[in-house]
Amino acid sequence: MRRLPLNLAALAVLATSAFPVYWMVLTAFKPTSEIQADTPTFLPLHPTLEHFRTAVDAQGFGTFWRNSLAVTLGSVLLALLVGLLAAFAVGRMRWRGRRAFILLVFTAQMAPWEALLIPMYVIARDTDMLDSLTMLTLVYFMTTLPFTIVTLRGFLASVPAELEEAALVDGCTRPQAFRRVTLPLLAPGLLATSLFGFITAWNEFAFANTLIIKNQDARTLPVWLSSFANVFGTDWGATMAAASLFMLPVLLVFLALQKNVTTGMTAGAVKG
Repeated sequence: MRRLPLNLAALAVLATSAFPVYWMVLTAFKPTSEIQADTPTFLPLHPTLEHFRTAVDAQGFGTFWRNSLAVTLGSVLLALLVGLLAAFAVGRMRWRGRRAFILLVFTAQMAPWEALLIPMYVIARDTDMLDSLTMLTLVYFMTTLPFTIVTLRGFLASVPAELEEAALVDGCTRPQAFRRVTLPLLAPGLLATSLFGFITAWNEFAFANTLIIKNQDARTLPVWLSSFANVFGTDWGATMAAASLFMLPVLLVFLALQKNVTTGMTAGAVKG
């Protein structure tokens, strides 16, 4: 009984968080007459897939999907590669300026993204990289890199250095010891940071809407969703169907990775 208030609070938070998602998916399956009815219904009386067909048949759907996927995967892979090397340098090496570097990384992590919109626009304009997916990829890489470094540094600190030293005694070089011993133990950290980076880059709207101005073919899915609003109003059914399709990749990636994002691998390696 003492846990009952906590359980009720958890259920209230769950319901508050999940209801908008439920309403989005519900609206996607409702016909337009039910969406515009004065009395809302919590189940579709006449389910339809017409809104999904409208979303998929919309101009540029495949192009914007590929743009979002390319930008997201590119930024995540870059952040993992650079963040892993930086975390190893910070966690395993001693060099002048290391503390200042860590402080700068934390400062970059705390900076609000909205404050970077104007500087990033000026940089893209001065380097002639407006309307470029390359610039958008670099921006997402920059915004996810501090979190990647901080997270991987924490995971790396939990891996005993003695494991690498034992591998060196057995004849491995330093890169071989890292690749064969430490890197497999960092899998939970790599998965956690890649999941965060994927969600961040996939859902980001402000930078994509600011840096992609003239070249409409370089837009991403979050910006594309705004195309369902026109002078005649908003097609809420198609918008909710497009948003449901937009949510699917993140949901699938989360379901695929969430079981593997654990920290028990290090403890097992030390005991072995």
